[in-house]
Amino acid sequence: MRITSASVKQTKEIARGLAKYLTAGDVVALIGTVGSGKTIFVKGLASGLSCRRQKVTSPTFILMRQYRGRHEVYHFDLYRLKDIHQLEQIGYEEYFYGDGITVIEWADRIKKALPRQYLRIEFKIKDDRTRLLKFIPKGRHYADNLRKFQGKKDTVPQKYPSHSK
Repeated sequence: MRITSASVKQTKEIARGLAKYLTAGDVVALIGTVGSGKTIFVKGLASGLSCRRQKVTSPTFILMRQYRGRHEVYHFDLYRLKDIHQLEQIGYEEYFYGDGITVIEWADRIKKALPRQYLRIEFKIKDDRTRLLKFIPKGRHYADNLRKFQGKKDTVPQKYPSHSK
């Protein structure tokens, strides 16, 4: 599924809509260049998961931030990751396979460490404001939830340009 977002506000709305379909233990892997909207998307997810009291910022210098909401949210930013040993030092598996929702910016840097099943979202810059978000489910659970997200009339994919493939 692909969704075009024409603004920061729309990117957050898309993420808030998706948050309704995330459950404990889910992993969301975000892939994209600097400025493509990954952190904005995390802000929308956190809002959709009722993490309103905390300011969501990119944890670039500390690898991970934790937010409390409907579920614990573990927000990883791997931009400055030198090697997998840095993740091992903070016990990443506890988060990736735990009861919270794990969101990973720059997830393409740790392909081998990702769980077998997760939701991959690729961000592509179209112009100064417009982004193309490509949702790729890795596993049946994510495919089912993505179909529910896509099929709901009150979710963002119905409001903004969307393509099935």
